[in-house]
Amino acid sequence: MSEGRFKAMSMEEYLRTEATSPYKREYVGGFVYPLHGQAGASRSHSLISMNIAATLHPHARRQGCRLHLADMRLYLDSSGSYYYPDVMLVCDAASGDHLSETAPCLLVEVLSGSTASIDRIGKYGIYTDLPSLQTSLIVEQGERRVYEYQRAQGWKLREVVGSGEVGVPSLGLGLTLDDIYGGVL
Repeated sequence: MSEGRFKAMSMEEYLRTEATSPYKREYVGGFVYPLHGQAGASRSHSLISMNIAATLHPHARRQGCRLHLADMRLYLDSSGSYYYPDVMLVCDAASGDHLSETAPCLLVEVLSGSTASIDRIGKYGIYTDLPSLQTSLIVEQGERRVYEYQRAQGWKLREVVGSGEVGVPSLGLGLTLDDIYGGVL
């Protein structure tokens, strides 16, 4: 498969070949595509994801939840798709299997140039269809800006810029922009 190109593939073939693929791939609507157009994520992308996970991890453990960085797959039964969110919080003990989760309460995508439109538009519609999801965060890399989507009788969008915090109600806490961007911006 050429990098950056879609390839038609059955779900069974995707699952069989994902473990031996030289790069991580997502499966959407019968097509497979490489997760990053380059060899991995940028330093800012990596640090922002780690900052979020490091801040949330002790709270998640105390509450019996699982917190994953970008290596755990999310399976969406409604669309028959597999994604690798940058950060995923799961508080449902019965969610998924040892290779994928199915009922996250928080999903975070850190925007990259090659995936920004997919993260902002495509994944929003698919992610917010998950009954378990309470919060979806879309995090900019080049500026201190987070788009916070909270489920509250529908989905409410709030944009936090410069300073402030976004809510993580499933853990009963807020995540400040200083927590998110510490050592980065």
